[in-house]
Amino acid sequence: MTFTPSLGDALSRIGETQIPLSAQAAVIIGVAALAAVGVQQFWLVTRHVGVIAHEGAHAVMALGTGRVRRVTLNPDGTGTTYLQLPPGSAHVAAGLAGYLGPSAFGLAAAALIAAGHIVAVLWVVLLLLALLLVLLVRTAFGVVLILLIGGLLYLVARYAAVGVEIAVAYGVTWLLLLSGVRMVLDHGHRAADAISLARLTRVSPWLWSLLWLAGTIGALVIGGALLI
Repeated sequence: MTFTPSLGDALSRIGETQIPLSAQAAVIIGVAALAAVGVQQFWLVTRHVGVIAHEGAHAVMALGTGRVRRVTLNPDGTGTTYLQLPPGSAHVAAGLAGYLGPSAFGLAAAALIAAGHIVAVLWVVLLLLALLLVLLVRTAFGVVLILLIGGLLYLVARYAAVGVEIAVAYGVTWLLLLSGVRMVLDHGHRAADAISLARLTRVSPWLWSLLWLAGTIGALVIGGALLI
């Protein structure tokens, strides 16, 4: 492996474009990500990536209309975003965003990759994790989790060869796209967000679950096409 000689050189790659992987290589990484999401033993670890994106989506959606008080991330793969919002549609928008979050972030990353800004994906993820850590996360497990994930990504972005950075960016993107679908399938109409939205809107939790499923599958199809 060729190590990046300086932080400046590593950061300069953000504004550069890289050649996307071949379709075959992208599919191989996608299959590996599918195993990480589909095999239960692996999912017990990788689901935390989806939970971070889920709670982050709640926070992002709420920032325009209210205030985010704090985010908790728990060892059992659950999390909570505590919001202070005005009554009405703001609660619905924030509640709707959570289960679409991993897929939305994954789709945005896939678009960056398709545009050739592949290394930038790693730095954008690092920036979002840093903002979440500094501003919102208030549990010891959450702090350790984000520091661990962020630290690993930083080592790749700072020291790894471009080829390794590209492979990891693809892996992160596939993981987000796939974890969005898995989380909806796991929680379905029993999700706390679905129940909360049903109380706010009188719309059945089943319909919210179906909406999330359609959105996450759609993002996976579009994102997968961009990656391949």
